[in-house]
Amino acid sequence: MRNKRLVSVISFFSIAICSFYLFFTYISRKIEFKAEQNSIDKDGNIDFSKKQVYLESIWKKEAYKFLGSKYTYEEIKERELHLGLDLQGGMYILLEVSNTDLLKEFSKKFNSEKILEIIDESPNQSNEALVKSFYKKFKQEFKDKKLSEVFLNLVENKKISKSSSDAEVIIVLINELDKSIERALEIIKNRIDKFGTNQPVIQHLRGTNRIQVELPGVNNPGRVRRILQGVAKLSFWEVYKLEEISTQLENVNSILLKEELSDSKISKLFSLMNGPFTYKVENQNQIVSLLEREDIKKLLPRNLKWVWDAKKKSFKKDGDGYITVYPLKMDKYGDGVLDGSLISNASVTQDGDGKPAVQIEMNNIGSKKWRKVTARNIGNQIAITLDDKVYSAPKVNVEIPNGNSIIQGNFTYEEARDLVTVLKAGSLPAPVKIVEESIIGPSLGKESQKKGLMSVMISFIAILVFMLAYYAKGGFVANCALMVNILLILGVLAQLNTALTMSGIAGIILTIGMAVDANILIFERIRDELRSGSHIKEAIKAGYKKSFSSIFDSNITTFLIGFILYTVGRGVIKGFAITLMLGIVTSFFTSVFFSRLLLHYMIDSVKKPAFSFYFSYTNSLFKDISIDFIKKRKLAYLFSAFIIFSGFVLIIKNGGLNLGVDFLGGRSYIVAFGKPISTENIKNVLSDSFENQSTEVKTYGANNKLKITTNYLLGEDEEKASEIIKNKIVSGIIEVQTLEYVENFYEDLKENEFAISTSMKVGSSVAQDVIKSAIWAIIISLIAIFLYIGLRFFNWQFGISAVMALFHDVLMIFASLGIANIFGFSIEIDQVFLASILTVIGYSINDTVVVFDRVREVCDKKTISSESINNAISSTLSRTLITSFTTFMATLVLLIFGGISLRGFSFSLLLGVIFGTYSSIFIAAPLAFDIRRKNLIKKNGEF
Repeated sequence: MRNKRLVSVISFFSIAICSFYLFFTYISRKIEFKAEQNSIDKDGNIDFSKKQVYLESIWKKEAYKFLGSKYTYEEIKERELHLGLDLQGGMYILLEVSNTDLLKEFSKKFNSEKILEIIDESPNQSNEALVKSFYKKFKQEFKDKKLSEVFLNLVENKKISKSSSDAEVIIVLINELDKSIERALEIIKNRIDKFGTNQPVIQHLRGTNRIQVELPGVNNPGRVRRILQGVAKLSFWEVYKLEEISTQLENVNSILLKEELSDSKISKLFSLMNGPFTYKVENQNQIVSLLEREDIKKLLPRNLKWVWDAKKKSFKKDGDGYITVYPLKMDKYGDGVLDGSLISNASVTQDGDGKPAVQIEMNNIGSKKWRKVTARNIGNQIAITLDDKVYSAPKVNVEIPNGNSIIQGNFTYEEARDLVTVLKAGSLPAPVKIVEESIIGPSLGKESQKKGLMSVMISFIAILVFMLAYYAKGGFVANCALMVNILLILGVLAQLNTALTMSGIAGIILTIGMAVDANILIFERIRDELRSGSHIKEAIKAGYKKSFSSIFDSNITTFLIGFILYTVGRGVIKGFAITLMLGIVTSFFTSVFFSRLLLHYMIDSVKKPAFSFYFSYTNSLFKDISIDFIKKRKLAYLFSAFIIFSGFVLIIKNGGLNLGVDFLGGRSYIVAFGKPISTENIKNVLSDSFENQSTEVKTYGANNKLKITTNYLLGEDEEKASEIIKNKIVSGIIEVQTLEYVENFYEDLKENEFAISTSMKVGSSVAQDVIKSAIWAIIISLIAIFLYIGLRFFNWQFGISAVMALFHDVLMIFASLGIANIFGFSIEIDQVFLASILTVIGYSINDTVVVFDRVREVCDKKTISSESINNAISSTLSRTLITSFTTFMATLVLLIFGGISLRGFSFSLLLGVIFGTYSSIFIAAPLAFDIRRKNLIKKNGEF
């Protein structure tokens, strides 16, 4: 084996580093278990918020010593393997967009203090209610005015004109408020995406100005609050020089001196200064109260706005904190000379002292304006504000032509990075505040997780046993490679700070299948060589060489899918793609290099190695198979057409697919209990009560509170449907737990009591852009597969038939859902189901490429006969069936023992294995044969 020493070194260090990171996962779980134990009250309930407070209290403290090094809890969390929202829960945040501030912004150009007062008197509620309440007060105050006068310049495309009636303006206002909240929703999504959390849930609560956010495994809530609540309104301001307002300041000083009855010639406003408008932090409130006085404001220029520094400074010898307030110049609308809409990019850099800072780049319009502003302000200060806080106020030395500037704010690196995040995501249209936050449990409860883990372990052990029983000592080598592969996947995920979710587990299942498949390909080739009389060492060498192209092509095509899904996709698709690409790299390394390294260590040290790749009872299996697959292809086409047609007819007859809350939205109910409660049994009974409509049950805030979400009766009358659902929840819980329902509760519940505390309507967590990105990702993946296979196999028919086979597999799975519904087996279409479909695509293309590779091997570039295709399929049949059997076994165990929460995921995977195997044998290669029939060369049946 070439480069044996290099492979040994890479293997050793890879295993050591991944083990190191996974060890920290174990330590982190121990710390969190201790925090959980400290958060249990006298009734046995776990207060998740109390647990989070404890963890935050030790965030920066030493939590563990390892190999002489000390690690804080923060450092441990940075190194652990993170789990997604579905596996470990996370932070629940309810945000409220200030639509009253939006309405003020719309009326800003009218410039009326009375209008602002009327808006302030209107309640911050739903957009429609706010506008109607405002209009009622507006007509009471301005009987002869029209709304169009106030909001004439609301939108650029002039939806409101002078002739617009009040009714028309009201409709426009409501629509514009709705659009602004949707924009806020999109910006919050972008911020969270850039924040780096994996698979968040973000929903608009329908009919309100509130947005619900769930973030998996959040361990620094303060940072989350800062990122979500900041409006990120960036502005540039000209600053008044002292000499420009000296006369007005003298007048202010005179008035204040009269009030203070002091013999001093300087009032407190100036005597407390430590530099131009710089004060001790302890005096800030006193100065603010002076500057905000109406009589003081009237003495100063109307366009003067006082804005404070974002951070205090400690530049005095006494070490006290000081803060500066700047007199800024407003335009007639109360704005600065430039705003953040002209920013094209932002990045973390360093200031002149080597401290973290933020560099901003402007677009062409911004660069031209910035050039003019800096040209007329040479020698003066320009203040840069974010959300009405001054972060920098540099003096302009020269004209700046390129639109680049640096924001210095005495940042930490984390603060600078977060500022870049919010600047890139864009400014929120209005302030957002957190009205509620809590720690929630996973969407897969502990029982579901235990069942899922048990299923994975059983299937994994079954695969290990099967490989040993079928491939003898070769099976032992494959099992070692497989275990190292899983260790590498999980270890690298921890290093990349990527959360492991159900979609990630789907990617791991696929890569395990591909790793086993690679070893099976190699071992089957070795067995062929041994049967022909080759020496064991020569057989191993030939086996790895002849199987390499098949393994390489199947891995490349699947990696290509993963790369496209990662580039184009969002949310669950991105999480799946990361795990898939990583798994392909580790699987290829362990199957092709690590397993060969093990074989060489086991064989090279023995003069006459007694190493076997089969037992006597497995050696003759799948030998001398002779099936005319091409002849039977039309029966396969008819069978597939029948399944697809009948399945989709049944789907249409049943009113479409059973879309889950992820896609449709629904209603949520918070249920409180007097004791800790399990989610699994409640989910089972409620799924039946809600006629198998999507139902999600998770702990909320503590383990004696549940959040139940369903899309049952989603399109029905709001009040009536909500009452029906509430009654079903109550009766379902009573059936499972035999508890007593309390209609209205204000005190602690008794152990045998429960109550519904809150209900709300939620929007879909899968936005249209996520669905569109999924569709585009799949389309681009199919095009890429067509091009790669066509070029790699010197035959475009191979490319088109591979794409058609993949499309066939997906259609077969969806059709099967319609057929399964006849037997009462209803599968919910949610994000996890989407991940399983992507897994099927990856699995199926892997199967197809192996068959195509053998066709290429037995044929030349120009001629492909029906006989050669039959021989290629027959010669790979053992590998196809064994690989499919191991993957089928794993998914069947998951379906049987995984519980209702994993049913849709495991069912679609199971179908994918069956149809992927079927299509690689009966559809893909036969399709290539048929597509070329028009160019048939009538000679010996070849074409």
